[in-house]
Amino acid sequence: MITDYASLQTAISDTLDRADLPVTTFIRLAEAAIGRDLRHWRMESREEASVSTRFAALPTGWKETVRMSIEGGADLDLVSDAEMAAMRAASADTGSPCFYAFTAGQIELYPAPDGAYTLEHVFKAAVPALSDSNTENWLLDEAPDAYLYGALIHSAPHLVEDARLSTWGALYTSAIDGLQKESDKARHSGTGLKIKVR
Repeated sequence: MITDYASLQTAISDTLDRADLPVTTFIRLAEAAIGRDLRHWRMESREEASVSTRFAALPTGWKETVRMSIEGGADLDLVSDAEMAAMRAASADTGSPCFYAFTAGQIELYPAPDGAYTLEHVFKAAVPALSDSNTENWLLDEAPDAYLYGALIHSAPHLVEDARLSTWGALYTSAIDGLQKESDKARHSGTGLKIKVR
């Protein structure tokens, strides 16, 4: 049974029937693939930051933004780089930010803040990586199969045409799809969605 980082390593080695392979590298590669393939509600994180300039740093582990707002205000609207440039060219006014763009790895706000504001940012963050000091995370608890089959896929270059690769790929895809469906269902459970007119 896979319950932590050590038992995951054992399961991978046992499945491959090899003890001489870089199992921890396979796990890192699986985590990278999962980070690209999965957008689960459990990946959501919330951060507040004081902003007083045009640019703000992205949060650690940021994958994508769910929503962003100035504390006590409406959500900010995402605009393209071209739209941001056009707004800045039209007016250099400052005030409470209403728009944002992602520019050179930072959050760009418009209008530029005219003082200190609290930026509330809800975003999808990377799943905490497993290690000898961080032996568990929510994903390993919920879907050890995603970790196992994701890691096994990355063992293929060491095994030379292992016939099990297509099976592992299908099982990995099934695990990720199942997680995504569970997340989508959970996000829309409870009351029905309502149309909101702005």
